[in-house]
Amino acid sequence: MTEEKWFPQLPTFDSLDDERLHRKQRLAAGFRLFAKFGFEEGVAGHITARDPIEPETFWVNPFVVPFAHVKQSDLIRVNHSGEVVEGNYHVNTAAFAIHSQVHAARPDVVAAAHSHSTFGRALSTLGETLEPITQDVCAFYNDHALFDDYTGVVTDIEEGKRIAHALGDNKAVILRNHGLLTVGTSVDSAVFWFITMERSCQVQLVAKAAGKVVHIDADQAAKTHDQVGTEFVGWLAFQPLYAKISREQPDLLD
Repeated sequence: MTEEKWFPQLPTFDSLDDERLHRKQRLAAGFRLFAKFGFEEGVAGHITARDPIEPETFWVNPFVVPFAHVKQSDLIRVNHSGEVVEGNYHVNTAAFAIHSQVHAARPDVVAAAHSHSTFGRALSTLGETLEPITQDVCAFYNDHALFDDYTGVVTDIEEGKRIAHALGDNKAVILRNHGLLTVGTSVDSAVFWFITMERSCQVQLVAKAAGKVVHIDADQAAKTHDQVGTEFVGWLAFQPLYAKISREQPDLLD
């Protein structure tokens, strides 16, 4: 008889309180990973997670706390009016303006991630989208958009609505002259999509600077998207990252 091999499975929870804690722990891990990958730029950048108990609210990083210091107990919960209903810190105005509208427009979205990462910002200045030039970037093939406008720091929910509209049903949007934003049906996938999208921006910039790139043809790109771009694959790809960061920095779980 062949022994059954273990394979990662999406988590299940005995209670909504357990699910809330799980999301907060993954969110804290996301910030530690963003710090490790160098995605922090002053006070810019945020990852949010919809609360499973009160879904019209979301958890987000505390304002002015370094990503590298964020613990799950530091996270704040914000309502649809931008008020902190749980936690001891202020909320970043831009985080509320953007993420509140994304969560409102996309009930399927559990988490959204945005930061001013180097290569995402660089690509955003070109007003271009990602091209199907590698296997990994095909996760975003016909599954990301361009918000082709810039009107300053986002502090108005109307601008957040425009960003949410540009995102549409996609997993990501490039904000021209600004950076990247990714979403997922789990914190895990939203964070992984951001990490791999930033790397894909880097590859595209380097490859096109070196010479003429060769595109994967449309049929193969679409097929590859269905293989590497599903929410389960995004969740799965985050698991090694979570295992490493939670072992290296176990205080994030406090």
